[in-house]
Amino acid sequence: MLATHIRRWKSVALATATVLVGLSVPALTATPAAATTTAYDSTYYKNAIGKTGTSLKSSLHTIISPQTKLSYSAVWEALKVTDQDPNNSSNVILLYSGISRSKSLNGGSTGNWNREHVWAQSHGDFGTSAGPGTDLHHLRPEDVQVNSIRGNLDFDNGGSSCTNCGGSLVDSNSFEPRDAVKGDVARMILYMAVRYEGDDSWVDLEPNDSVNNGSTRFHGRLSVLKAWNDEDPPSAFEERRNQLIYTNYQGNRNPFIDHPEWVEAIW
Repeated sequence: MLATHIRRWKSVALATATVLVGLSVPALTATPAAATTTAYDSTYYKNAIGKTGTSLKSSLHTIISPQTKLSYSAVWEALKVTDQDPNNSSNVILLYSGISRSKSLNGGSTGNWNREHVWAQSHGDFGTSAGPGTDLHHLRPEDVQVNSIRGNLDFDNGGSSCTNCGGSLVDSNSFEPRDAVKGDVARMILYMAVRYEGDDSWVDLEPNDSVNNGSTRFHGRLSVLKAWNDEDPPSAFEERRNQLIYTNYQGNRNPFIDHPEWVEAIW
């Protein structure tokens, strides 16, 4: 199914990549990721269409910065909606594990799920205050123990399996999510890098190509995240989530879910 999705997704790029990022149409094997929807191109994204590089990044920052900010406690209930299991409305899907778990099991004990910051809180030290600490575009449900295993590790390939990790891998300096959400992780990290540019009292978050970023404002590894964005295109689950955050909660969108080709256009 994933391979079929990738072929369908990339075939669209042949018709759209030139208009959207100013590139000539490449051979099929080199075609970059393309738009999953153009529904907002004439409205929400109208000032970004046709741009690339720093100009595109700046335009997207301006577009997505206005948002309603949630309290950290409100995130619990929001995640029960945005991450609801499509096959069981009583459950949420855990990001790294892929486990479907009861919505009622949110908390801090073994067997519970809690609020995972995909852009680790310590990378910029923004905590859980309203803003980057409560931004639903990078907050996802995850098993308490798996959340702890991931900690504040950067993202990269490689490592060993861990209990309830659903195929995700971990080593001393990085975490590799399961294949089905690699692109999700990449697009969440890069959303944060565009949304938080240091102009609204929050730190300027940026991706780099390193691991061991610790408490700095950087998150890696960029080259791997770019590859994951291309290999794992947005799913229906991810697109639905983006829409719910836009319409029900924050009023802003993750542009890399709507236009994953903009990752390559910027970085």
